[in-house]
Amino acid sequence: MSISIEIKKKAIEIGFDKVGISKVDLLKNEEEKLSEWLNKKFHGTMSWMEKNFEKRIDVSNVLPNAKSIVSVALNYQTDICHSQNKNFGKISRYAFGNDYHDILKNKLEILLNFVKEKFPNTNSKIYVDTGPVLEKVWAVKSGIGWMGKHTNVIAKELGSYFFIGEIILDIELESDKVELDLCGTCTKCIDDCPTDAIIAPYILDSNKCISYLTIEHKDEIEKKFIGKFKSWIYGCDICQEVCPWNKKFSHPTNELSFYGKNIELNLDTIENLTDEDFQKQFKKSAIKRIKNKQLKRNGKFLNTKN
Repeated sequence: MSISIEIKKKAIEIGFDKVGISKVDLLKNEEEKLSEWLNKKFHGTMSWMEKNFEKRIDVSNVLPNAKSIVSVALNYQTDICHSQNKNFGKISRYAFGNDYHDILKNKLEILLNFVKEKFPNTNSKIYVDTGPVLEKVWAVKSGIGWMGKHTNVIAKELGSYFFIGEIILDIELESDKVELDLCGTCTKCIDDCPTDAIIAPYILDSNKCISYLTIEHKDEIEKKFIGKFKSWIYGCDICQEVCPWNKKFSHPTNELSFYGKNIELNLDTIENLTDEDFQKQFKKSAIKRIKNKQLKRNGKFLNTKN
């Protein structure tokens, strides 16, 4: 059994739903696309995306002599539905349970320790939605799935409700084949976005995205979006909910940490939530990324009538 097959077998044993390996190379095609996206200010106020550009395009600037990237996918679909009560703000599925950063990192560290048992002198870097690494690009290159028109990675066996993580290594591993793009002529994600954030297939204008506006955007939300948030108070899943691949192939995760209580929030309760209560309620949640002030802003915006 090759070491690449052993690593992938171990990743599944640890609890990952899918794993793939890609050879490190210069992302020339992505360099052009990212430059154009940034020049058009589609990243909004996320100024950090302009930094470390050379690391995003060439991971050898992250890990010298990098040769391989192990990409993993971890399903977070819980099959729990939001209520239709407009007095409640909806939370994106990925934030229902415990913070995925910690869960994925812990699993990746177990996988890395397995690799280091085989290659004690190997150098490595772990990334989980942090740092200057184009994670979706490497997930596609590893064969985990293809880039959907909504800019989320879609896997045939999972749909798109999964987290991505990577281990960058300075050892040669066998690469996996890239998946074909199977979105076809479907444009459901584009057509159903209430703010028209997906301005073209595979191109997202963050300035219009509900997820960006409720999480990353720190200023007041523009009045032109009043009535378009569809009760989303933290993140948004609309483009994924309407995707045929999710409707047919997504299934509940085996990771119990993703089954939590933060599914939706009473807007009246949020209005009176103290900073102390915010810290207690969201201590283990990804929602703690935003502050109580920002959550209140989101709740107030949902209640705005004109």
